[in-house]
Amino acid sequence: MSTQPYKFDSQAADIFTREVAARSGQNINSCYQCKRCAAGCPVAEDTGMVTPNRLIRMVVLGDIESALTNKLTWKCLFCHTCGTRCPNNIKTGRIADTLKKMALDAGIDPQQPEYKNFHRAFFHYSLRHGRINEIGMMGEFQLRNMWDHLKKGNYVAIVSEIMSKSTLAWKMFKQKRLHLSFHSSKGRDEISRLYKKSAGRKWI
Repeated sequence: MSTQPYKFDSQAADIFTREVAARSGQNINSCYQCKRCAAGCPVAEDTGMVTPNRLIRMVVLGDIESALTNKLTWKCLFCHTCGTRCPNNIKTGRIADTLKKMALDAGIDPQQPEYKNFHRAFFHYSLRHGRINEIGMMGEFQLRNMWDHLKKGNYVAIVSEIMSKSTLAWKMFKQKRLHLSFHSSKGRDEISRLYKKSAGRKWI
């Protein structure tokens, strides 16, 4: 399958690679494109064939726009399959997570706003409660999506969102895959303090 050519920016490449490597804790320059990570990535077919090795290539070449907006950066499952397969122990999931935070810092939206909404809903909910409760987190996620549609005056999309997600929620509930109970973890205040201290950067 053909892919869009990478953009090479000699001035941005070194600076961008250094920052991503420092924030992710990964030795990006040790990647020699063996593609073992690509062979095991479970979301590769759903990311426009942007595989972990290609994501690293974007960073090394200084193609900042592609690195911050591609689907893999926002849809990575953080399953660690890439790091397990990599002969140099590069965990591309950490790189993707770093790029996601950098995009949010810069106010750059992904190709589909739903990715950003899910990330923020997951982050906010886990920060407040120390764990994820499906009904609460997904409710916040859908409210964010509907707010985006409302700002655009897309009322048809709001109705469609409510209908489709209500149907899905009912099916999950019947299969006992959706729990209505709410739980919070102990020590969540400590987690919140750690997030506020970390790096001094705006993450969300």
